[in-house]
Amino acid sequence: MARIEIERVTRRFGKVMAVLDLDLEIEHGTFTALLGPSGCGKTTTMNMLSGLLAPTTGEIRFDGRRVNEDEPGRRNVGFVFQNYAIFTHMSAFDNIALGLRIKKLPKLEVAAEVRRVARMLGIEELLDQRAAGLSVNDMQKVAIGRSMITNPDVFLLDEPFSNLDAAFRAYMRAELKRLQRELGQTMVYVTHDQVEAMSMAERIAILNEGRLQQYGSPDEVYNRPANRFVAQFVGSTMMNFLPVEVERSGNELALRMPVADAAPMVLAESGAGRAVGGNGGGGPYTLGIRPEHIRIVGDEASGDVRGTVTLLEPLGSRNIVHLRTGEYGFRVVVPPTTRPRIGDAVGVELDRALVHVFDDSTGLALR
Repeated sequence: MARIEIERVTRRFGKVMAVLDLDLEIEHGTFTALLGPSGCGKTTTMNMLSGLLAPTTGEIRFDGRRVNEDEPGRRNVGFVFQNYAIFTHMSAFDNIALGLRIKKLPKLEVAAEVRRVARMLGIEELLDQRAAGLSVNDMQKVAIGRSMITNPDVFLLDEPFSNLDAAFRAYMRAELKRLQRELGQTMVYVTHDQVEAMSMAERIAILNEGRLQQYGSPDEVYNRPANRFVAQFVGSTMMNFLPVEVERSGNELALRMPVADAAPMVLAESGAGRAVGGNGGGGPYTLGIRPEHIRIVGDEASGDVRGTVTLLEPLGSRNIVHLRTGEYGFRVVVPPTTRPRIGDAVGVELDRALVHVFDDSTGLALR
């Protein structure tokens, strides 16, 4: 396993800036996800780590050694692609064994290693089958096994589960996390799926338009987003955003939403309240609150905001209630037993400790 340092790395394709001034440190044995929408620079970053691309400027180091000019074969990296890169005319055994045979290891050692890896992946009974006859799910397991068996210093995976069915994707998320912990390898995983990143990775680097937006643990990027992009990209039910006006009264700072009868929220004792106060309260600002941090408290005479139910999404373990107040819509996550009717007027209460405030001019979260 290796420690990866990416220092002020930029990659251009003609006039297109794919990655800009990227700084990132990935510690030994860490499972790190590169997360972002299509075109954000995550696969370009992965290709620079593997040696398939060279940075335009900046430096990449493995364990302190500059690798910018090193060919992929000299970096000791394992790479698993979105589309399984295996030889379909060969058996699963021969595909997994390929890297060790290139190194000219003894046959008995190769066979023992192949069976060890196959046991870890749960495909020992498939070793004698031709890859062409395997399911897509098992083909990707073979591809992972072929990368694992050479014991790479860095294990790179570029959306490897995108072509798998939904049930098997969930299974493989847990399996890959287990394997990474057993092996202790430095693993970098590219995905556009925030559920994959949140459920597997120890650290998540969120990219947008070639720039690093935030690098932190799943808890940090979810509960303390650095900016509005991170806040809306992370979370399976997207954060609610409402414009707010700042009001002052003595030492208190209150946020008021420009909707009828909305009660001002005093945030003077919260991080968001101090930040807005320190910034002069000029605004404009946007309030952010996750749907699970809002509570329906009763009829429209109660709560911080009043709204009308426009839609109910029953999801089994929870319901998502869509509300509308004036020209603004927002969502509330409630227990499955809470089932308001369409058209009901209700009041909702926001958890003040979990309210976020964003500066509209920069998009940055104010703390």
